[in-house]
Amino acid sequence: MSVARLSPSRATRQRELLSRLLREAEGPLSVTELHRRALGELPSLGLATVYRTLKLLQEQQEVHTVLLDGENLYEATGRGHHHHFSCRQCHKVFTLHTCPLPLPAGTVMEGGYVVEAHEVTLYGLCPQCAAAESA
Repeated sequence: MSVARLSPSRATRQRELLSRLLREAEGPLSVTELHRRALGELPSLGLATVYRTLKLLQEQQEVHTVLLDGENLYEATGRGHHHHFSCRQCHKVFTLHTCPLPLPAGTVMEGGYVVEAHEVTLYGLCPQCAAAESA
């Protein structure tokens, strides 16, 4: 049984597409959402290829995983310190470029806990869903 291999140019096209979609996204994306968006430009792209490409992009440190509500989401690296907002209505996750928690690394909290880093996810309604709900 032979295994079909993608040509290097095709693999590069897929990698470039997925990398670009993650860089352009408002927040981290699930594999399913990334695949759905990619199909608009590359209809033959398989889900297994998305998983393999994400693994490669992680190894190359172009993408990292965001664990949110038990699901792995993916976003481009290099965005600096930021947090996320998860809309309970449309289920989109947005990147917040402000930090609501001024807690620098090295802070010693009550009880002797030494902070190395922090992640914050806020939950509620995004501006579009909040407007629709109040209308």
